[in-house]
Amino acid sequence: MNLTNRQKYMDAMNRRADLLAKADEAASAGNVEALKDYTAQAAAINPEIEGYQALMEQEARFAKAEPVRVDPEVTDRAEDRFEALRKHDSITFTMDEIMRDVFGVRNATTLATGTIVEPTRVDPAITDGVGPLSSILDQVTVTDLTGSQGIKEPYLKQDMAAQAGKVTTLAGTARTASDPTFGAVAINPYETNVTTLVDRNLSRLTPVAYEEKIRQIAMRALRRKLITLIYNGDGQNSPDMYGIKTAVDVAGVSMVKAVPVSAIAAGFLDSLVFGYGGDEELAGGARLFLSKADLQAIGALRNSDSDRIYEIVPDPANPNTGRISDGGLIVPYTIGSDLTALSASGTAADAMTMLYGNPRNYTLGLFGPYSIRVDESVKAIERMNAVLGDAFVGGNVTMPDGFVIAKKAAASSGNS
Repeated sequence: MNLTNRQKYMDAMNRRADLLAKADEAASAGNVEALKDYTAQAAAINPEIEGYQALMEQEARFAKAEPVRVDPEVTDRAEDRFEALRKHDSITFTMDEIMRDVFGVRNATTLATGTIVEPTRVDPAITDGVGPLSSILDQVTVTDLTGSQGIKEPYLKQDMAAQAGKVTTLAGTARTASDPTFGAVAINPYETNVTTLVDRNLSRLTPVAYEEKIRQIAMRALRRKLITLIYNGDGQNSPDMYGIKTAVDVAGVSMVKAVPVSAIAAGFLDSLVFGYGGDEELAGGARLFLSKADLQAIGALRNSDSDRIYEIVPDPANPNTGRISDGGLIVPYTIGSDLTALSASGTAADAMTMLYGNPRNYTLGLFGPYSIRVDESVKAIERMNAVLGDAFVGGNVTMPDGFVIAKKAAASSGNS
C-alpha cells in the first residue's frame, strides 16, 4: 500500500511521540542512560518529519485551484469578522478560541479543514520571523473567571496539629486546640492590551485567511504579554496582577521562598531543588525556569578533567524545554527571556533570577473574551495596519512556597 506524505508524516510523529514517552518514563525512574538513548532516537526522526512537512507544503502550494471545503458557519463568521475589521469595528474571540489559540486546549472547534486559503493563487505560507515563546503559559493552571470582579482563593497555611499525652494525665481535662490556619490569595482583573503592526497588503487575502492571520498575530501578542506578567507581575507597587516573583497573599505574606545563590557553579542546583517542598519530600512536578544565558553558563561548567558537570538534553519536540542532569539528579527546565540572568555581569545583588517549582502552583484567570480591532491610521504613511487587542486577566501563586527563587547573593556568600 502506497502511503501519502501526510500518512508518513503522522507515522513519524507517532514514532517520535512514543520515544519521548519512553524518555519521560526513564526520567521518572532516574535511568539517565535510557533517557539519553530514547531522546537521541527521537531527535533522529526530526529530519524525516521536516522532510514530509516540506513535501506537504509544496503539494498545498502547487495544487490545482479547487474549492476548499470549509465549515459554512466558520466561513460566515470569518467573513463577518473581516467586514467588521475593514470598517474598523472591534471583534471578539470567545473563551473557547482563547483557550485553543493561546493555551493550546484543542477541544474547541477548529477553524477549517485543509488549507485556509482559496483560491490557491494566494500563498497560504505567511512566515513569522520570531521563534517560540516561553512554554510556561502552557504549564500553569488556567481558569475561566468570566463575570467575576475578582476572587480570593483560599489555601491551607498550617495543618492541624495532633496532640498526645498519657491517658491518666489527660483524663478529665480540656484538650489543647489544634485548629488549622487558612489564608487566601487575590486574583483580580488587570487590563492587558497589545499593539501589533502588519502590512496593509495582508488585507488582500480571502476573508477566512485574513481573519485567521489576524487571530494568530493577536493571540501570539497576548501570549507574549501574559508570559511576562506570569514571571514578573504588572510592575506596580500595589499589584493588580501578581507574577511569580511578586506573589503575596491578602495579608501581604510572600507565597514564594527566596534562596541566596551567588553564582552558577558546581552543586548550585542543590540549593533550589532541596529548598523546594517540605522537610519530608522532594516535591514532584517541579521544573527550573531560567534565561538562555544561564542555561548556556550551566552547560559551560567543567570539572578538573574538562568534562561537563551538567548535561543539557533539549526536548526535540520543543526547543524551549529540556532536562539538566547531574548524575542521578534530573531537573526539567523551561527557558524564559523575561527572567534576569544570574550569570550576567550586571546583575545586582538581591536580584530575583531563576525560578524552581511546579508551574501548576500559579493560577491564571481569564476575565472574559479577547477583543480585537484593526486601525489603518496609526502608521498610514508606512502602509501598515495596527492590530489592537484588549483583555482582562489576573494571576497569583496559590500554594504556600509554591516556588523557590534564586536570589543573587554577594560572591562571598556562597551558594546556600
